[in-house]
Amino acid sequence: MASYFAAPRHARIVLAFFVFAMVAGARAEDAPQPPEQPAATPSGQKSGAPGGRGGATPTSPAAAEQHRLPPDSRTKHTLALPGRTLDFTATAGSIRLFNDKGEAQADIAYTAYQLDGADTRTRPVTFLFNGGPGAASAYLQFGNAGPWRLSINDTPISSASPDLQSNAETWLDFTDLVFLDPVGTGYSRFVATGEDVRKRFFSVDGDVNSIAVTIRRWLEKSDRLLSPKFVAGESYGGIRGPKIIRNLQVEQGVGVKGLILVSPVLDFREFSGSSLLKYVWSLPTMAAVARETKGPVARADMADVERYARGDFLSDLVKGEADAEATTRLADKVAELTGIDRAVSRRLGGRFDVAEFRREFDRQNGKVRGRYDASVSGFDPNPDSSSYHFDDPSGEPLVALLSSAAVDLMTRKLNWRPDGSYQLLSDAVGKAWDFGRGLNPPESISQLRQILALDPKLKLLVAHGLFDLATPYFGSKILLDQLPAYASPERVKLVVYAGGHMFYSRDAARQAFRAEAEAMMK
Repeated sequence: MASYFAAPRHARIVLAFFVFAMVAGARAEDAPQPPEQPAATPSGQKSGAPGGRGGATPTSPAAAEQHRLPPDSRTKHTLALPGRTLDFTATAGSIRLFNDKGEAQADIAYTAYQLDGADTRTRPVTFLFNGGPGAASAYLQFGNAGPWRLSINDTPISSASPDLQSNAETWLDFTDLVFLDPVGTGYSRFVATGEDVRKRFFSVDGDVNSIAVTIRRWLEKSDRLLSPKFVAGESYGGIRGPKIIRNLQVEQGVGVKGLILVSPVLDFREFSGSSLLKYVWSLPTMAAVARETKGPVARADMADVERYARGDFLSDLVKGEADAEATTRLADKVAELTGIDRAVSRRLGGRFDVAEFRREFDRQNGKVRGRYDASVSGFDPNPDSSSYHFDDPSGEPLVALLSSAAVDLMTRKLNWRPDGSYQLLSDAVGKAWDFGRGLNPPESISQLRQILALDPKLKLLVAHGLFDLATPYFGSKILLDQLPAYASPERVKLVVYAGGHMFYSRDAARQAFRAEAEAMMK
C-alpha cells in the first residue's frame, strides 16, 4: 500500500534502508537538488497516509549524532522453500548523504538481501521503494518480494498476527534485493538542521536525486557496479521510477536494464478536478467491482467496458451536462455497469468521484468500499451522515500489521536496533511535500519516453490490480498507448491482476507477478 494518492480524504499517504557514515569529502552530487521546473499540485490531491507519526523534522547536530543509526548489521540466513533452499546474507544499514560542502544531510535506511555464492558480475540486483510520499518499503518487502512475507487476507484485520512466514514467491531466486526508505520513512532520518534541508528532500526532484544517489552509493559500497540493475517502485513510485532511472543514466553514471512499476500513478494532470479523463480511467474498475460480486472477474472480461469508456462514454462526457439527452444516456449506462441506483446516477450525471462510488455502491447495507481495493467492504461509521466520514477498510488495517512486522524483523532477525519510532506511513512527510508551483502537476511520462529512447534495451513492466480505485489500471493503459513505436510490446508490458492496489496480497496474483518479473530479468 504505497501509493501517493491512495490515502483517505482526511489523511496523507503511501520505501526501506539504513546506516553507514561517510567521510566529509563526499561528491557534490550527493546533495538533493531543488526542483528544476516547478509544478502545480492538482486540487483535491492527497499525500501521506493514515497512522503517520512525527520524526521528519531535522534535528540539531548534537542530537543527530546522539541518535544516529547504528552500524550496519549483516546476518546469515537459510530459507527452506518448496523445491529449493536459499542461503543468503541480509544487511540492515544506512547510507549517509552529504551536500556540496561535504556536510551530512540525512541517513537513508535500507535492507538488502544477497544470495550467497552467486557471481555478482551477472547476478541482478533490484532496488525497490514504495510511494506516498511518506511510505516505507515494507509493503513490497513483506507483501511481495522479500524472503519473508506477511500473510494478508482479502479483508485485512489490524489485530491479526504480524508474524512473518517464509515467502515461497520471493524474488531472491533470480535477483538480489535492496529495499529503500526515503528520509522520513522507516528509520531514515535527517542529520542536518534547517528548513532548507527538509525542503530539498521533500520535493519531487530532491527526492528523486536522493534515492538515485543512494542507489549509486550502495552499488559502490557493495562492489556491485558491474551487476545488471533493475528498479521497482509502487504507487507514487510511478512518478519516482522513471525520474530516478533518468537521473541514474545522466547524473550518476549508472545504467539500468529494467523498470517495474506496481500500481503506479504516472501523471497527476489527469486527476485534477476539471479533468474528464478521471471518470474514463475509473469506470472499468467500478464496473469490475460490480461484476466481482457475481463471480470471479479478470481484465479480459472488461473489454466491453473499456471500449465504452474510451468511446461513447467519453463522447457523451465531452458534450457536457448541458446536453440533457447525452447526460441521461451516460448516467443510465453507468448505473447499468456499476449496479448503483439509476436515480443516484442521474443526479450525479453519471460522473462518480471515487469517494462517491465507494459510499453509494453498498449504501443500502451501511457499508463502504475500499479505495486501495474496492472489492473489500467495511462498515460506514456514520451511515446517516450527509457527508463522508469513513476510512479505507482495505488499507488502514495494514498499518499495525506491517509496522509491527518491520520492527520485529529488524530487531530480532536482522539484529539492527535503531532508536526512535519506525515510520511506515509518515503524515509529516506528506504534509510537507513540495509538488512545485506553476501549471504543470508532477508527471513521469516525459522521463519514461526519454529513458526508453536513450536505451533501446531498457524494458518496462507495469502491473495493476483490477479493483484499485487509487490508481486505476485503465489510466496507465491509456497513457502507455500514447508512447511512440519504439516502446514496442516486447519492451513495454501491462499486466492486470484480480486484486487491489496491493494485488500481490492475493496468492494467484503474487505468483503470476513473480513470473513476469523473473521473465524480464532473465
